[in-house]
Amino acid sequence: MKIKKKRRVSVRLDMTPMVDIGFLLLIFYMATTQFKPPEKKEVTLPSSHSQINLPEKGKILVTVTEQDSVFIEYVVMQKEIIDGEEIMIPVYTDESVQATVVGGTVQQIRSQSGDNMRAMLIIKADKNVKFGTMQKIMDSLKEYNLRTFQIVTEFESEQQT
Repeated sequence: MKIKKKRRVSVRLDMTPMVDIGFLLLIFYMATTQFKPPEKKEVTLPSSHSQINLPEKGKILVTVTEQDSVFIEYVVMQKEIIDGEEIMIPVYTDESVQATVVGGTVQQIRSQSGDNMRAMLIIKADKNVKFGTMQKIMDSLKEYNLRTFQIVTEFESEQQT
């Protein structure tokens, strides 16, 4: 007795809707994700001939605007409990301070968190800021023995004419 083989029915899946959904999700996430928080203060940087790359993590940024306003930006790792698990989430902090208390504020930020203890101090000042403001900041840093910092400048080849 012969066994009759059943004829296979081919199944064809149309992947077009799946690809469309994938691209829509990709476009949505690209449009809504912020990789770096936008700069809160516009600063026109002075020019220089040297170029050193700054670290992505572990920095305390002191921004001085043309109107002599001083802002300190830093990241603090905060513990959050999600689904019973403790997760560390970065929280961006921006403080407005007086030029005479920059050193004390930086020292306080470094002592609050172990992550910021070795954070690089970076000063980003407008090229038209008054000399007296920068002198007050430098004196404040010297008062707290903070003698190592970087000053952000614009590399000369990047300048627009």
